[in-house]
Amino acid sequence: QVQLVESGGGLVQAGGSLRLSCAASGGTFRPRIMGWFRQAPGQERAFVAAISRSGSGVYEESVKDRFTITRDNAKNTVSLQMNGLKPEDTAVYYCAADPTIITSETRNQRAYKYWGQGTQVTVSS
Repeated sequence: QVQLVESGGGLVQAGGSLRLSCAASGGTFRPRIMGWFRQAPGQERAFVAAISRSGSGVYEESVKDRFTITRDNAKNTVSLQMNGLKPEDTAVYYCAADPTIITSETRNQRAYKYWGQGTQVTVSS
């Protein structure tokens, strides 16, 4: 049974940094793409960033110069380094992974089979 467990959320002032981590466990699970989505209050869950097994990352436009996604295939982990945080980054952040997702569906949350429970990130102004 595949499980994704996030860690690293918290409260930070605007301009600060946080690092989110997600560990995938469960048998021989080898996710093709691992990603991060976020859901702010009153809004739908939205794509943030994703990374392939080869290390190729893609980002939502508003975070691409501030956030960096990395993964360790041997440990089945993915991390999101968030710098220059803004109040509008406040949201619950979810880790997602899928073993068969195709590249063109990377930003589509419905294409991911496995999800973490979410971790709160709050950025104060």
